[in-house]
Amino acid sequence: MRAPHRSRGSVLFALLLSLLAACGGGEEPRSIRLGGETFAVEIADEDAERERGLMFREQLGPREGMLFVWEDEALRSFWMKNTRIPLDILHFDGERRLVDMHLAVPPCPSERCPSYVGIRPARYVLEVPAGTAKALGLRIGDRFEWLAP
Repeated sequence: MRAPHRSRGSVLFALLLSLLAACGGGEEPRSIRLGGETFAVEIADEDAERERGLMFREQLGPREGMLFVWEDEALRSFWMKNTRIPLDILHFDGERRLVDMHLAVPPCPSERCPSYVGIRPARYVLEVPAGTAKALGLRIGDRFEWLAP
C-alpha cells in the first residue's frame, strides 16, 4: 500500500505546529499544593496570557486553575469580562502567602464589569472554581508550594 501524498505546504504546516507547541504555544500545566490539595495550574506569565486569563472557558475542573505570575509584587486588579464561570481569585505575595481573597466572583456578561483589586501587593494570583477557598478552609497567611514538574 502506498503512503498518502503530502504537499510540501502541509508538511511545513505540520512542522510549524510542532515547533509552536514545543516553544511555548501552550505551556504544560504545573502542579501546586494548596490547603492540602494538589492543583494543576496553567501559568500565565506573559502580558497576553494574563490579559486573556480564563476568558471564554466553559468549565474548570475542581482541582484546576490558572496561576498569574509577575516578576514583582504590586496591587493586582482583575475583572470577569468574557469569563463564563464563577471563580475564587486568590492573591499571594512573593513568599507565596495568601494576602487577599475575592470569593465566588460571578461572570460578567456586560461591557461594564467591576474590577477586583487586591488590598495588598501580590506576585501571584490564582483563579480556581468558585467555592474552592471555602471548601479548603483557606485563611490569610496560608501558602501554596510548587510541586516538582
